[in-house]
Amino acid sequence: MVRINTNISALTAQSHLARSNRDLNATLQRLSSGLRITRGADDPAGLIASETLRSEIASISEAINNSERASNVIATAEGALAEVAALLINVKELTVEAANAGALSSSEIEANQLQVDSAIDSITRIANSTTFAGLHLLNGNMAYVTSGVNTSEVKALNIFNAQIGTQPYLPVRVSGVLSAQRGELQYQTSQVNQSVTIEIASDKGVEVFSFVSGFRSENLVSAINTVTDSVGVSASFINGANKASGVIFRSVDYGTDSFVSIRTLPSSSGTFAVQDIDGATKQRDAGRDVEVTINGSHVVGMGKEVTLNTTGLDMKLALDATFGSGDSTTFSITGGGAMFQLGPHITSSEQISIGIDSIASSRLGSTESGFLSEVATGGAYSLVSGETSSASVIVEEAIKQIAVMRGRLGAFERNTLDTNVNSLRTTLENVTSSESAIRDADFAEETANLTRTQILVNAGTSVLAMANQTPQSVLALLQG
Repeated sequence: MVRINTNISALTAQSHLARSNRDLNATLQRLSSGLRITRGADDPAGLIASETLRSEIASISEAINNSERASNVIATAEGALAEVAALLINVKELTVEAANAGALSSSEIEANQLQVDSAIDSITRIANSTTFAGLHLLNGNMAYVTSGVNTSEVKALNIFNAQIGTQPYLPVRVSGVLSAQRGELQYQTSQVNQSVTIEIASDKGVEVFSFVSGFRSENLVSAINTVTDSVGVSASFINGANKASGVIFRSVDYGTDSFVSIRTLPSSSGTFAVQDIDGATKQRDAGRDVEVTINGSHVVGMGKEVTLNTTGLDMKLALDATFGSGDSTTFSITGGGAMFQLGPHITSSEQISIGIDSIASSRLGSTESGFLSEVATGGAYSLVSGETSSASVIVEEAIKQIAVMRGRLGAFERNTLDTNVNSLRTTLENVTSSESAIRDADFAEETANLTRTQILVNAGTSVLAMANQTPQSVLALLQG
């Protein structure tokens, strides 16, 4: 059938040509943009999945930046602490030198004191001036804030990590199970009955004493306490109001690592029978570590110190020696700490908080031994006042505190921040690969499509031209 009003062949050719043109334009758009999906109509489901993955990629990338910035903060703090450690070591040297009073004049000791004063001032200045982008790091600005701490029961408290989350505060309840004890042995006699030579030892040292028959208990107490700092054992009367009650020997420190040992040397002709607090005859008695429960977790301490390390709370506290069974104390962590967002989602499980206490000289040390600021001129433990032994204990405690702080910050940087960055980079790589597979154009496939659609467009154009010429065949019929 031949028609001239309707050219079906031309319409068919136009339809195919239009489709080929659309395919060609789509292919050219993909090749020029590098994307398989440039608008929702290209692949609605793929666009939704791609946008979700793009959001994940942006969040992961920022989490990596956060972790690297946190690492810079920690490195800045640790660098300042290294300088403080060097200053404290210098103070320790000056303290030991000042103790050599038999070879140093008073003016030389005063010169040492001036250097100690300068070092202590520098430590406080470092605490106040160490900043990162205006954020103070070592002046206590990053320490946790607590409320309700009973200082008669909790002698020292260091909070390293606390996950408060969306709560207004984190309650902490400490309940006693067993109190800390020192090693104790008793000599329940008012005087030495036989001439005897004994060895008194502890984890700190050992000393040998020779006592003659009739040596009274008050003299025995005095003799032991004279060397307490070296032997690590102190002596007192079993009944303070009655010197004839006998003598009790105690290790200076608390805990299972501390002990007191008293034995009669084989060469001695006499005996020196001692017993523990329960009346059992023995030569050696060790102390006991404190045991408590903290928020339901059973913890065995070391001496009087307790360390708790759980997912939501990492802290160390020193308890009073009498804190034991039936005792309890509560306090709250109300805020503070340095919180780092290390994950792509803003949830408590992807946030890490760490506390950095102040390192000012008035904070380094302990309530039992004293603080570093008291070693300066005018302080209770200055070198010029002859308190070199006490000053040395304070400085050693300060050195230990700074070393522990540096170790914790280093562990946080290495084991938390660095590993988090490595993990996030792997995640970013995989998520980006998934997003690319959905959204990016495959150039090998698209160039093949380009060749195909170009051929179809050219063929369609030629066919349309031929279809447009078909109606003119009617003229041949009219002419015939």
